[in-house]
Amino acid sequence: MTKRQWITRRAAALLAILVLTVGATRPAFAQGATVRLVVDYGDGVIKSITDLPWSKGQTVLDLMNAAKTHAHGITFRASGSGASVFLTQIDDVANQGGGSGKKNWQLWVNTTHAERGFGAYELQASDVVFWRFTTEQGK
Repeated sequence: MTKRQWITRRAAALLAILVLTVGATRPAFAQGATVRLVVDYGDGVIKSITDLPWSKGQTVLDLMNAAKTHAHGITFRASGSGASVFLTQIDDVANQGGGSGKKNWQLWVNTTHAERGFGAYELQASDVVFWRFTTEQGK
């Protein structure tokens, strides 16, 4: 097994543990439903904000804005608007752009790599939103 395969498997295992932990603690559509935000800075630091309020129609962008007001929340920067908004930075960690070995922010919801922008991605109750600063789709 190569180092890249090992790291990818380790990240997948972490995502699975996070999803199982959240799913075991709260029914999916309970009154006062919540979602969780996990930010992996790619340097061994992971920030987790639990119990962020969920509402029908809420997008990942809405969740990110809610996380900004949390006592130990996040800051972020993005370009564009609406469904085509693009994340460029979380806290003091900015995208590095294209090219081999460059790291950028990537989005997973639960254990699935997002295939649409975070301004358009609608959440369900108890979802885990996972931002990871990494190279080429989780490698």
